Amino acid sequence: MKKLFLTMAVVFSTLMASAQFMVITTVDEPADEAEWGIDNFTNNLGVGYHVNDCCVVGVVKNGDDYDLFGRYLVNENVYASVQAPTEEMLDNLTVGLGYSFNLWKSVYVEPNYTVGLKEDDNGEREGELNIGLSYRF
Repeated sequence: MKKLFLTMAVVFSTLMASAQFMVITTVDEPADEAEWGIDNFTNNLGVGYHVNDCCVVGVVKNGDDYDLFGRYLVNENVYASVQAPTEEMLDNLTVGLGYSFNLWKSVYVEPNYTVGLKEDDNGEREGELNIGLSYRF
């Protein structure tokens, strides 16, 4: 049992030493009469982990629930993304394409376009143009 804990400690310390994490959020536009506030920036807050040079996986807050997300980095700035809730994943899966602008040091502005894979009741799929922020460390 001691060997298992020691092995896990070594694995996690090595993982953390070479890891690159990122904190992401999508900026929500306030409702018609509402004003801008901190909730517009924190409703979709998430944490991602760079598995390798081209893949990021993580968890993001979606209102009161949490979604899983993944990114495939096409090059240094362009990425393809996928996001799904933990329940009924295939019914609510969204895919997207985005671009990361380096704003300052490790802070990035990320405009992206996402669309759901499943059609709504009217047989349509509506996409969204989002503005996101990320901090990589």
